[in-house]
Order: sequence, then C-alpha cells, then structure tokens
Amino acid sequence: MQFRSTNSREVLVSFKEAVLHCLPPDGGLYVPAKAADLRQLFMYMNEQTSFHELVAAAAPVLLQGSLNHFSAAQVAESAFEFQPELHQLDENISLLTLHNGPTGNYEDFGIGFLASAMEELLKNNGPALVLSAARGSNGLTLARAFQGRSRLTSVMLYPSGPIRGLDSAWFVPNGGNIIPIQVKGTFDDCQRLITEVLNDRPFAQRYSITSANAVNVGRILPQAFFYLYAFMKLKKNLSGNLIFSVPSGNFGNLVSGLYAWKFGLPTNGFIAAMNANNAFGDFILGGEFQQRPAIATNSPSLDVGCPSNYGRLCSFYSEAPTVMRTMVFPASVNDNQTVKAMEQAWKQYGVLLDPHAAVAFAAARDFANSGRFADAHTVVLATSHPAKEAALVKIATGQKAPLPENLALMKKEASPIALIDPLVDVLENTIANCY
Repeated sequence: MQFRSTNSREVLVSFKEAVLHCLPPDGGLYVPAKAADLRQLFMYMNEQTSFHELVAAAAPVLLQGSLNHFSAAQVAESAFEFQPELHQLDENISLLTLHNGPTGNYEDFGIGFLASAMEELLKNNGPALVLSAARGSNGLTLARAFQGRSRLTSVMLYPSGPIRGLDSAWFVPNGGNIIPIQVKGTFDDCQRLITEVLNDRPFAQRYSITSANAVNVGRILPQAFFYLYAFMKLKKNLSGNLIFSVPSGNFGNLVSGLYAWKFGLPTNGFIAAMNANNAFGDFILGGEFQQRPAIATNSPSLDVGCPSNYGRLCSFYSEAPTVMRTMVFPASVNDNQTVKAMEQAWKQYGVLLDPHAAVAFAAARDFANSGRFADAHTVVLATSHPAKEAALVKIATGQKAPLPENLALMKKEASPIALIDPLVDVLENTIANCY
C-alpha cells in the first residue's frame, strides 16, 4: 500500500517514507492512496485469534514493500506484550477496553506499533529523531514506547505545568534516548514548534526528524487493528448490524475505524461521540467546519477545538460524501450526561468507565434508543483507564477505581533537561546541544 498527501493524488510514497518523513512537502497529511483488502483474513480468524497474531498477519498485507511477513511478526512481538479486551455486556452492547498497555491509554497501541516499526525500518539506515508534543500521561506513553529503541531518540515537548511519570535514567544525559524539553507556553505552542521544525527541511534532514504525534500516519493506521480485533471476537455470534461508538476529540480513532472499514471490516457505521466541544458535529451533517476555542469539560482528552485529523476526515468525505454521511453519526454529550453514563454503567453492568468511555457509552445508548438500527450490536471504545480520573469515578459511582501498579509511576514528578522559550531556533539549538 502506498500513501499520498491529503493535498495531492499525484505523489505516492511507501509506508517507510511516510513514517520517517511524516509531513508531505505540500503541507498536507499522509493517507493511504488505495485501500488494501483484508477480507480473506476474516475467513480464518476467530475469537481465538490473539491481537499479536492479527497484527502479524494484517500488517504485511497493508504495508507490502515496507514490512514483510517476518519483519511484521518482529514488529508485533516487540510492540505488543498486551492486547485489547472485549467484554460483551449484553446482547446489544460490548466494551472494548484499550487501556491494557503499560501506561493505561489506547495510545500504547498506536505509539507502540510506530516505535517498533521505526526500529525495524531503520535496521539498515542511520539514526532518526522523533519529535513529539506531550502532555499528561501521553508523555509517559511516548517514553515507554521509544525507551531503549535502537537508532531512535525521542524528543518530547511539554507545555508549562508539571511533568509526571518519567524516569531520569531514560534521559540522554544519563545514557538513555529520551529528551524531555519544557516549553514556556501551551500545548498548541509545542505542536506549532514541531510543524515549523519539520518544515525546516535542512535541519529536519540533518537529524532525520519525524514525529510520533497524530500527524504521523504510522501512529493512526495501526489503530485500525482495534476494530478488526473486536469483529474477530464477536463474529461467531453476530447476527445483525455492527456499530462502533468512538470517543472523538482529535478524531484519530474515528479515522482509524474508517480505514478498517475500507480494508473490509463489515460494519454499518461509527458514532462520533464528542463532548460539549462537538468540533465536527456540523461538518459530519453536511455543514461547514468552523474552528472555535476548546472549552474545558470533565472528559479533557476530548477538549479539542481544531482536531488535527481534519484533513484526513475531509479526504474521506471528498471521496464519497453521501456514503460517509450514512456511515458516521455525530453525537454530543455534556458533562451531566457523562457522569450519568458512568453511574449507569456501574449499576447495570458493574463496569467502571472513565469519562471519555462514558461519552461513548452515553452516545451509544442514545443511538440505540433512536431506533435507527433496531438489531445493532454496538461496541463502545474505552480508551483510558478509569483510575486516571479516579475522583470523578468516585463521584459518579461511589467506587474507588483501583490504580494498577504499572500506573503508579504517573504520580512521580520529573524535571525536563531544558526549559526554553517557544522559538524554533532555541529548540533547534537545544536539540543540537544534546548530540
């Protein structure tokens, strides 16, 4: 499978080039140029198929020319000592938990695959530098995925505020390959700096700079495996329509689900479950997208006013707008509804949901009550461990969400190796001084 820019259909690149040079020169985002067909894999995979086996079989079909069957198996083995879990709550709804990785976040899957794939792709090449914006537990996810990877150095830009979860033994000055830098500014400042560095071609080429943020298609594409895995677990007993309810802030998971559909996943649609920010509600219904400042809610990872995957979603709609508007169903869930959904999930099923999963759960319930697909089975994506929002879980359910031992490190505060102004030349000098 080759990749093209969202701004052009003319220039095609390999997965390796799209991953290691993550932004096209024309300022777009890389997307698959043509959908691969995975339907034959569905014929022999079933509920006994592990996530590792699914990835090892599907990746070489998707990424021919970059990963063969042997290297794909190596990537899967290196990336995934964990897998999603599908919990069927009743005949109409299931919960796909994606917080089973080392940092309790769905990003463990996408970033883990990307880090492992980069290491494999660089076996016969020189080193590369991975420049990413980080905040909250996302920084720990990045550090755990890239820590100790051969020929890879991970530079993480943090906005103002505490940095938690990092072990200083991983840092470059201490012999590791992680460089945490704090920027005197916001998360948007960090993302802007990364884009400017990537577009500074001489500097980017000198250090072979790429990113592990959602702009990199190698981070988004492997999240399609979530959906394939859920179908494998359900297909034996699935008799009606299949719907996925997806917590949607930056829309990477929704785009990944649409990729899975294009690869042959037999689904009838996706609920784009948004909080009160409702960034793409009008756009999905056929209106114009209007950027607006994000508002703070109790599902903070979905607090996005201008989703970074806008270009990728537009690419889907430009190809087949009528089909897309029968496949994606927008839903907006406010804070009160989120807390109520957390309470209902606990009382009815004995399940603790974090607020982001609760947004998707509430949207799924509303969609079922609308009667649009009377026989539908809906899979709700649970993207973050409930212990990360333990205070709200306690308020909503009266229960204390247990903190897994692997997440305890998130409480530990760490210091960056540099504190800089949000200026490209300062960032470039800081990076250069670490080598």
